[in-house]
Amino acid sequence: MKKILITGFEPFGGASVNPALEAVKQLGEAKLEGGEIVVCEVPVTRYESVDTVIAAIETHQPDFVITVGQAGGRAAITPERVAINVDDFRIADNGGNQPIDEPVVVDGPDAYFTTLPIKAITRTLQEHGIPCQVSNTAGTFVCNHLFYGVQHYLAGKNIGHGFVHIPLLPAQDTTGNQATMSLDVIVEGLRLVAPATIDNKQDVAIGAGQIC
Repeated sequence: MKKILITGFEPFGGASVNPALEAVKQLGEAKLEGGEIVVCEVPVTRYESVDTVIAAIETHQPDFVITVGQAGGRAAITPERVAINVDDFRIADNGGNQPIDEPVVVDGPDAYFTTLPIKAITRTLQEHGIPCQVSNTAGTFVCNHLFYGVQHYLAGKNIGHGFVHIPLLPAQDTTGNQATMSLDVIVEGLRLVAPATIDNKQDVAIGAGQIC
């Protein structure tokens, strides 16, 4: 039986809720056909976020890790293609850190690609009526920091990992101008990500690129 660790960030930036954590809470101990889900809450803090997920990996010994964070402005669930070795925080994290143009890992590679089948994941969610598209940027805040840091730790290990961004919840849109997604749809989307990951040892060859 395959084990999938799914992590979600705590609230940040003065918010009282983070849809990633709310969704992950509902996925805790979920059973899948051919697998199970374990979960972990992650601080929105440089370095501590990576250390927290590494500790969870060492505790649970998963076959796959799916790290999840919110992306204001996005209307779809978006599996990320690549993490870059740059911390450039527009706002301070929850530990008060606000690095500018600093590496996530000194002397680390410029980037790491996901090792999840992101196109198979995208197709699966779309087939179930859930908005989903491949993203080519995880930003330069703690989401990208965690994505890169975990990939760096897992280099050479037989554990698949990737990052998935999700939209804001309707309650977070106080202006009526933000793209949102209900928590039920987010939870179902992430629940579908898990078996799509288990069932696709190789990704599918379908177009998901962007011109710019």
